[in-house]
Amino acid sequence: MTANTIEKTPVTLLGLGAMGTALARTWLAAGHPLTVWNRTPASAEALAPEGAKVADTAAEAVAASTLVIVCLLDDASVETALDGVDLTGKDLVNLTTTTPAQARTRAAWAEERGARYLDGGIMAVPPMVGIPEAGGYVFYSGSRELFELHRESLAVPVNTTYVGEDAGFAALHDVALLSAMYGMFAGASHAFALIREEDIDPVAFAPLLGDWIRAMVGPGVDGTARRLASGDHDDTDSNLAMQVAGTPTFLATAEGQGVSPELVLPYFELMRRGLEANSAGQEATSLVDLLVRKG
Repeated sequence: MTANTIEKTPVTLLGLGAMGTALARTWLAAGHPLTVWNRTPASAEALAPEGAKVADTAAEAVAASTLVIVCLLDDASVETALDGVDLTGKDLVNLTTTTPAQARTRAAWAEERGARYLDGGIMAVPPMVGIPEAGGYVFYSGSRELFELHRESLAVPVNTTYVGEDAGFAALHDVALLSAMYGMFAGASHAFALIREEDIDPVAFAPLLGDWIRAMVGPGVDGTARRLASGDHDDTDSNLAMQVAGTPTFLATAEGQGVSPELVLPYFELMRRGLEANSAGQEATSLVDLLVRKG
């Protein structure tokens, strides 16, 4: 064991799916002593030649390090893996995708068992791990003190972004961003469907679509945030009345192209509801409050 390795924080990692394995390899490459456990041993044993210590049980893995990283399928998997495991004095960092409510419950659960807790939301796919220029990062929420203590070690695989003491905030940020991503994918899928049966090369069309989305999303997101903060939704340039008036054209085009409107109809319906509920001069950002269920 080299002097460089001795200086690095020991890490325990539970869960070696595609993401867990990518995380493991970056900590090993950076010289962190790493203990791994996986429900199916083969994934853990594959890392042994790279320097990982393979634990036979989750309890054995947890006992090996103060810093324990969990990257499993879901919250129920975390419950099962750590059932009966002594967490006293451990710093538990949960990178499992969960809901904000599950993260808050898991934080209380960990603290009751004598552990400090951080929740994480991974904004990356496995090929981005260990490549800083790829732009991946992890949202962290929970104990600020714990985050600062382990910031350097946590930043080895991907960058870190701390979003608050509320343990549910990492999961909330994660799901919010991914929800926006799926909305954009829906719009892009509809656009490609419109041209699918025409003599239009999708490869040539793609940069037009990508450039348009980038041009609209950046300013649109910033503008939405400012309007939500100020409460001023008036817009003389692109108000709800104008946008709702244009929706028959989009629906007629979809019908003419033989394309289902199912991906755009929900938003068009929301715009119609927003126009009925608000001033015709208001901008589409007013729809955000229409989505929030009161009471």
